[in-house]
Amino acid sequence: MQQQSSVDAIDILLIDDDEADAQLTIKLFKKDKLYNTLSTVSDGVEAMKFLRNESPYEDARRPDLILLDLNMPRKDGRETLAEIKADEELRFIPVVILTTSDAESDVAESYKLQANGFVAKPVDMKEFKELIRSLTNYWLCVVKLPGK
Repeated sequence: MQQQSSVDAIDILLIDDDEADAQLTIKLFKKDKLYNTLSTVSDGVEAMKFLRNESPYEDARRPDLILLDLNMPRKDGRETLAEIKADEELRFIPVVILTTSDAESDVAESYKLQANGFVAKPVDMKEFKELIRSLTNYWLCVVKLPGK
């Protein structure tokens, strides 16, 4: 596989209703001095507005990667994933499920809905930091993303 240059900027959309988890994820991405934009929304309703450039996200950039929590209010991650993958304009954006669940049924359902990956958030802070580093390395440095 062709490796991305370390200066290639990518845009990430983090969809997570847990403010503490979202802030920690943002902090870890910044700590690794990544050359990217990380936007956040708190549920699937806001995510779809963001992805479709609907108010208040008219100027939002199309993300190159989506990190999606499963358990959220209003529209959960499963519904959001299904809607993204059913949309001709959005379906090729890689979506990685990043959630506290490690239930086999959630894993199976996510892949059935065409998730590009499933990662359970560890409870241990050190393990979470390592997980973000691994995600960073794989999605930002190893794989070739559409349009990059």
